[in-house]
Amino acid sequence: MRLLHTSDWHLGRSFHRVSLLATQESFIDHLIATVREQRVDAVLVAGDIYDRAVPPLAAVDLFDDALHRLSAQGVPAIMISGNHDSARRLGVGARLIGQAGIHLRTDPAGCATPVVLADDHGEVAFYGLPYLEPALVRDHFGAERAGHPAVLGAAMDRVRADLADRPAGTRSVVLAHAFVTGGEPSDSERDITVGGVASVPATVFDGVHYTALGHLHGCQTITDRVRYSGSPLAYSFSEAQHRKSMWLVDLGACGQVHAERVDCPVPRPLARIRGRLAELLADPGLERHEECWVEATLTDPVRPAEPMARLAARFPHVLSLAFEPERSPDDPLVSYAQRMRGRTDRQIAEDFVAHVRAGRGPDAQERTVLTAAFDTVRADSTLAEVPR
Repeated sequence: MRLLHTSDWHLGRSFHRVSLLATQESFIDHLIATVREQRVDAVLVAGDIYDRAVPPLAAVDLFDDALHRLSAQGVPAIMISGNHDSARRLGVGARLIGQAGIHLRTDPAGCATPVVLADDHGEVAFYGLPYLEPALVRDHFGAERAGHPAVLGAAMDRVRADLADRPAGTRSVVLAHAFVTGGEPSDSERDITVGGVASVPATVFDGVHYTALGHLHGCQTITDRVRYSGSPLAYSFSEAQHRKSMWLVDLGACGQVHAERVDCPVPRPLARIRGRLAELLADPGLERHEECWVEATLTDPVRPAEPMARLAARFPHVLSLAFEPERSPDDPLVSYAQRMRGRTDRQIAEDFVAHVRAGRGPDAQERTVLTAAFDTVRADSTLAEVPR
């Protein structure tokens, strides 16, 4: 059975206030063409179909168009909700839409109820695990501990139990939206650390033949059977070196996996340039970036006049401008930036406690309070998107 694995469409998202709707439409065109040309048997979309819980109408129209075009191909599609989606909104009409071969899996209660498709070698059970927010679903799954590993592990236990009751030789595929240990994040994914532990081990998916992951925006192979497709478009300059693609997966008669990448169209390349303004304007080696979307970091010791306008004269698609002035090693601002680099919000808070208490940092109980406070703030922001 041939599968096309994609995720993280983020319909409705802009890039530094530049609308991406036209390029997202081009991606949908590419998706449909790939389904047809590669004779795909099923399309897997592993979450974050929309960029936010209440998407703009133009994004809803584009998704509606994608559903109609997929259905017209006569190729089944299995889709799950991600942490950016409103599961309730995305799942409206799911049973009715399912009659057209588009299977939306947004309800955690349906994790162990697969979509079953068949080929010449027998049945394949597709289990859709929507994004599982620990604070919202822990009780439903009876997870003993808070956190993503416990909740996702409990959901997978239900999947394996259902699979065990199916005929011998049934192949299995799981769609999940999660941060799996070993994956490389970028700047454009929303933090999902609420619940204490963000990442889950790849072993949580043991027992199934292929796991189609969403959430991280870079295409990645965690194991031969556990993969991220990544987003079809770049959504931050941290993705400038990404090769955007989908996985074309052939699932063999005994569950063996062969996967190859299908490149996605690139609307405009990304470039990150750095240096003093005069150098950036004069360097002939930067000519290749003149038609790119550009992020420029200026290192001039003194901020130059009208830097954005001057950059735009050479790089008309410059979108982002940052300043990191060159400083001497003994400059106190240098050491402060070095101390802050790569540190989490909780670590910075602990450093502040130590600063105001003459070097005595928080004890174990105080660390627990700080962790709970940050988790509560993140949970509140997540719950604000859940329709009442």
